[in-house]
Amino acid sequence: MAGRPTMKDVAAEAGVGVMTVSRVVNGDPGVAPATAARVEAAIRKLDYHRDDVARQLRRTDQLSQTIGLMVDHVGDPFMAAIASAAEDVARQRGSVVLIGSSRDDLRREREVIAAFTARRVDGLILTPVAGSHRFLRSAVEQGTKVVCVDRAAPGLETDAVVVDNFDAVQNAVQQLIARGHRRIGYLGDRQEIWTVGERYRGYVSALEAAAIAPDPALVRHGLRSGPDAAVAVTEILAAPEPPTAVLAGNAVAAIGALAELPQHIAFISFDDFTLAARMTPPVSVIAQDPVAIGTTAAHLLFARIHGDTSPPRTIVMPTTLIPRGSGEVSGPYAQGG
Repeated sequence: MAGRPTMKDVAAEAGVGVMTVSRVVNGDPGVAPATAARVEAAIRKLDYHRDDVARQLRRTDQLSQTIGLMVDHVGDPFMAAIASAAEDVARQRGSVVLIGSSRDDLRREREVIAAFTARRVDGLILTPVAGSHRFLRSAVEQGTKVVCVDRAAPGLETDAVVVDNFDAVQNAVQQLIARGHRRIGYLGDRQEIWTVGERYRGYVSALEAAAIAPDPALVRHGLRSGPDAAVAVTEILAAPEPPTAVLAGNAVAAIGALAELPQHIAFISFDDFTLAARMTPPVSVIAQDPVAIGTTAAHLLFARIHGDTSPPRTIVMPTTLIPRGSGEVSGPYAQGG
């Protein structure tokens, strides 16, 4: 079937009239249960989504001048900055942005994306939840343009704008090792999230390159909040051989950990955050540029919307290790220490 399935296609599949399909789609209780079941089965088989734009009598070959943007949590400052930057580009292009949050829930992600595609958005900017995104393939095949931002979506052939997570963390841990640290703790989010997995790989790679065996007692995964990180850092500091340095895999973990971390422990955060430079000692960070990330993703999406058919590509944005003091605390094996 070429293009998006229509009510007429659903009606033919179910052996009913188009008006009956319309009544089922709109929740009319007067349709016989057996008939409604046949229509629902046809909707699922054809992957039909109600065309809200068509219902408003818009031409099917006309752009809707809307894009959908779904992030992990729109309240997160990093994600909010990406969304704001993308919205600025969309406004310049005469488009409106519909924004939703997945809250790291695959089911919620599917619901938000279904709501976007029902309104025939011209494209999607997506921070994908961990898990399969095969459900998006039909939308892509039917013409919806998709750009992933911050994370790749394994198995989905789309453009992506990410940062060098692996190299950034590897470099930061190498800096800690160069300052005499051998016991380096790691605090991270859920490991199945692409960015988190890349950051942890960078941590392990730096240790192994220095002939340091990673110690599970110094590692905590799955930290979703500041209180989670505070508990985790307390636990690793209570280990028989506690860390002399800690790397937090994101700003949420960093803020939680710093509430419990003594100043003599070296510390680096992936992501900058408000007041990081004003703390005692000021917090060394691996900084990303969310405005550049969001702007780049939006430009990529609009290029696709307006006819770019080149192969999907991944754009890797740079990060910057900003030394402020906390990451420069010397360890017990520093030269002259």
